[in-house]
Amino acid sequence: MMMELLVGLCLLGAFVVFVLPDEWSPKAAFGISLVPLAVSLYMYAIFDGAGNALLDGDVAFETQYAWLTLGRYDVSWHMGLDGISMPLVVLATLLTSLAILASWTPITERQSQFYGLMLFMEAALVGVFGALDFLMWFVFWEAVLVPMYFLIGIWGGARRKYAAIKFFVYTNIASIVMFIGFFGLVFGLGDSISSLDLPAIAQALRADQLGGLGLLSAGQVATLAFVAMFLGFAVKVPIVPFHTWLPDAHVEAPTPASVMLAGVLLKMGTYALLRFNFTMLPEQAAALAVPIATLGVISIIYGALLALAQSDLKRIVAYSSVSSMGYVTLGLVAYTLYGVGGATFQMVSHGLISGLLFACVGVIYNTTHTRTIGDMSGLADRMPVTVGAFVAGAFGYMGLPLMAGFAAEFFVFVGSFGADFPGAPLFTAVAMFGIVIVAGYLLWSMQQTLFGPFRSETDYEVAPAAVHDVVPLLVLIVFIVALGTFPYDLAFDMIIDATEPVLGTGDVTALLGGEP
Repeated sequence: MMMELLVGLCLLGAFVVFVLPDEWSPKAAFGISLVPLAVSLYMYAIFDGAGNALLDGDVAFETQYAWLTLGRYDVSWHMGLDGISMPLVVLATLLTSLAILASWTPITERQSQFYGLMLFMEAALVGVFGALDFLMWFVFWEAVLVPMYFLIGIWGGARRKYAAIKFFVYTNIASIVMFIGFFGLVFGLGDSISSLDLPAIAQALRADQLGGLGLLSAGQVATLAFVAMFLGFAVKVPIVPFHTWLPDAHVEAPTPASVMLAGVLLKMGTYALLRFNFTMLPEQAAALAVPIATLGVISIIYGALLALAQSDLKRIVAYSSVSSMGYVTLGLVAYTLYGVGGATFQMVSHGLISGLLFACVGVIYNTTHTRTIGDMSGLADRMPVTVGAFVAGAFGYMGLPLMAGFAAEFFVFVGSFGADFPGAPLFTAVAMFGIVIVAGYLLWSMQQTLFGPFRSETDYEVAPAAVHDVVPLLVLIVFIVALGTFPYDLAFDMIIDATEPVLGTGDVTALLGGEP
């Protein structure tokens, strides 16, 4: 019942905050958000799952109840966690609490509605990472769109309506494409399944029980379904060329929403790629490895080059996310133990680091009312803690040892270099060059904005940020350093335990590459 408790606490908290007066809602929302965070940390501490949740693993905190019947398919309330989903649940609850705390300064209107939506989004995110029935998972998946649409459209910048509609249209169309692809698999499995239970479907597919559909052979059904699901999830990640909604959404969204968008919502796409494409259809992943790796490397380099050309700090961090998600894609398609495990670790690492950088940009904007490089310089003298946190986050992005970014990228590079698809070492080498570009734009933006003699083109006084603004930054730095210093003890062993079953299918493992 732990998962139900976690989701229920978030939903109950959202309802309570919705009906509170505005002046009470900020502190009430933060206090309420600490309860799901405490529950998720407790679950993490006592986690005893083994194996993969979709491949007959020992699922932690598992519950399953009959729900309804759709035609000949049973739908159940099925929740549970393994070593892949557990860290992502903690990431969602942690960033929600910190984003709410970071909202106290910038959010001054319709506060109860804002904080209620944040808690509702937290409930949906936990559901996405914990659901083990497709229909139930899809309800949570779509539910995440609703609060983010309103967070951007109501509390965003000057072009908030355009950004919110673009975000909703892109991601909703992508969901439809993914839905069609998945049900192609369901119908192709025929009588071998009688429910929409994800473990049952995954195991049936891995047991070669997929049949033809109409004029299509089983292989063609699997390939078309893989492509449809990949396209649907690629928009959410986002992978180039499906990334154009992301910078607009980030720039127009209020900073707390940007923290959640980059820190958790993008991980929905990579998490789904791992669960659906690379767990259910490994042979199709092998056949399409080179095109997928190409898209991953293009995302790394192109995203970094786009960031290099920006003058808005928020847009720089937004394009950095496109680049970072390219590393996740490369690790997944490597289909080695360190590749897939490193990709999952990178989801958590990037969630923390991108959340830190967006929060830093938000604190700077709260004080200076500008994010444009050239409108300010020398902020280190006036905002030392915020600037120190920004520098820490930037070096985390650049892969400084003993920080989470270094461990994540190292795992991905080791895994992708040892992959068996053609040109894997070359893809890895090009991806590694992306770090040089990342260092270039981050060092340039810091030199222009944070250091040198103080100068401000705005009429606002620049002073140290309030305590409630800098606490989230310091907490994130602690988690980033802890994960980078003890990656195996804190997360990677758990991730590897859930990754091994995905790769352990004889001929497919030999085809795609084994543990380095």
